[in-house]
Amino acid sequence: MARIKVLLPQWGMGMSEGTIVKWLKAVGDTVAEDEPLAEVESEKTVEVIESPAAGTLSEILMEAGTVVPVRTPVAIIEKA
Repeated sequence: MARIKVLLPQWGMGMSEGTIVKWLKAVGDTVAEDEPLAEVESEKTVEVIESPAAGTLSEILMEAGTVVPVRTPVAIIEKA
């Protein structure tokens, strides 16, 4: 199985970090490519992190409430 890192994207030029508001999927859930995984608050807006690949959400690396720098891994997806 391939392990795919889910990174916190940079939605705006001035964005340097975001706060994980809540996870929409749990460890062990099957996810489709581009399916919403988590809500992130940044600069007074809430955006959604989408899955970069289809597979199983095997790890959540950053819990809700955590402030995360952009391009930091927040979860791992196992791709068959």
